[in-house]
Amino acid sequence: MKARFITPVVTAFDKNYNLDIKANRRIWDFVIEGGIDGIILMGSTGEFFAMSMEQKKELILEAAKHINHRVPLIVGSGSTRLEETIELTKYAADNGADGVIIVPPYYFSLSQDSVEDYFDAIADAVNTRIYLYNYPERTGYDLTADLMLKLRRKHDNIVGCKDTVVDFAHTRKLIDTILPEFPDFEIYSGYDDNFAHNVLSGGSGVIGGLTNVAPEVGSGWVKAFQENDIKKISYYQKQMDILAQLFEFGVPFVPLVKKAMVLRGLPIEDVSTPPLQNPTNPQIDRIKEILKRVNILS
Repeated sequence: MKARFITPVVTAFDKNYNLDIKANRRIWDFVIEGGIDGIILMGSTGEFFAMSMEQKKELILEAAKHINHRVPLIVGSGSTRLEETIELTKYAADNGADGVIIVPPYYFSLSQDSVEDYFDAIADAVNTRIYLYNYPERTGYDLTADLMLKLRRKHDNIVGCKDTVVDFAHTRKLIDTILPEFPDFEIYSGYDDNFAHNVLSGGSGVIGGLTNVAPEVGSGWVKAFQENDIKKISYYQKQMDILAQLFEFGVPFVPLVKKAMVLRGLPIEDVSTPPLQNPTNPQIDRIKEILKRVNILS
């Protein structure tokens, strides 16, 4: 049974909001040593929306060099401007990334025809593996199963997707629509606690931010599936359900994840880009309680 857990890593900044390269290396090593199956650089959890083009390119170079293909490196290269998306996608492909994940333009809701044209232009312009990033809560519109199937039929370099939706019925529709024709198309859920449901339904697993905090939970879950160990599958489901409470009391939850990593003992600054706010003392107490329950509080 195929099953993968991929981490969209947080991005470490110093107190002046510059990239903290040493801290980012620690994060990459931490999740790799924790057994995860790949790294997403500059996804939503990585605060790509607050980074300059220069920062993005610097981080790509550092990540490609340091990770050095120990696990696949997939770069978030989406932008509201087509030209910037193509530029960053080419840059990632030319500098060691194993693929890219692209969120479609956000702010205005777009028609399916507009989105199809957008991804057609990118796929025709670049030579790298492309994952579609469906996040309707943030973009304001959906990438439908029919649209993804049309794009895959036209472009061999569109190889998978991340489906960040609460209703798993949407992900199941992608699986039922695309995989009969393209069984190697990789369909990932965007919420960590949907891993078992995704894999049992025929998907590829999860791209989930909670493995920044506890990569061993994600990798342990994968191993449990590989060994058909139902007791361990259930155990890791419960562990991830506890960790998923971090989604419940911070918007967005990225500062909570960074604080949890610091409380776990990772030597990084828990700095997020404005206007993201640091957790309050009551929120920190809740984070500590969650980490205690999964036995990873430093």
